[in-house]
Order: sequence, then C-alpha cells, then structure tokens
Amino acid sequence: MLSNTLNTNEVKNAAGTEIEFNHLSNSERARVFYQIGEAPALTHRLLINHQEIGSGLTKRRRSRVGFTKTVISTVDNVTPVTILVYKVVDAPIGALLASSEIANVLAESMSFEASLGATTTILYDCTGNGAACLLNGSL
Repeated sequence: MLSNTLNTNEVKNAAGTEIEFNHLSNSERARVFYQIGEAPALTHRLLINHQEIGSGLTKRRRSRVGFTKTVISTVDNVTPVTILVYKVVDAPIGALLASSEIANVLAESMSFEASLGATTTILYDCTGNGAACLLNGSL
C-alpha cells in the first residue's frame, strides 16, 4: 500500500528531480494523487486502478498506473492541453500460480523504456530505447 504522501523520490521527472504527490481520493480498486503545489487549472495526477474480469482459469486482472498533466500550449501560450501516459498490465491471474512471469514482462518493459541496453543506469531523460519510441513516434 502506498503512503498518502509520495515525497521520498517515488516519482521523478525527466531531469531526475523529485515530484511530490499527495493522496486525493480512493475507492476499493483505485487511488488518485495530485501534485503538491499544482495550480487548480493545471492539474497533474497520478492514477492507479485495477479491474478483474472472468473466473477460474480465464480470470484476468487489468492494472493501470498513469499520469495526466495539463499544461499551457507552447504554440499559442493560451490553450490548456493534457498529456496522458499510462502503463497497463493485463494478466491471466486465474491461470498463474505466482506473479513471477508478470514481473518478468513488466521488468522487460521498464528496462526497454529506461535504458539503452548495455547499461544498468536508469535514464529519466527519456533517451532509453523504448522511451524514445514513445516520445518521438519512432520504431
């Protein structure tokens, strides 16, 4: 369970600088955090939610962690625009006895996004192979 305040380097921006979040709301299967000090018209949210469907061997869990951030357009300096980034894990939990294979696939995704392959350094600046694909629309 996450703390109600994320202020010990749980979240960092592209410069590697800590961004602090506070708990805003929750339900049985979802939590929302807001950035401490955000402007009311320019929201910055961390969203976490889960959904389970099916039963027995066909039971699946879909878990999502994501961020939304509203900023002012740099084209006209007036229009608010929203950026959304989500990571979704859709796993066949009814057909698995442990989460190790889910962890393997999640680790592969994280390493592809945050590294260049030959290093073990986490690249917060989004220059990792996978992050560059997502950022630039490249293949």
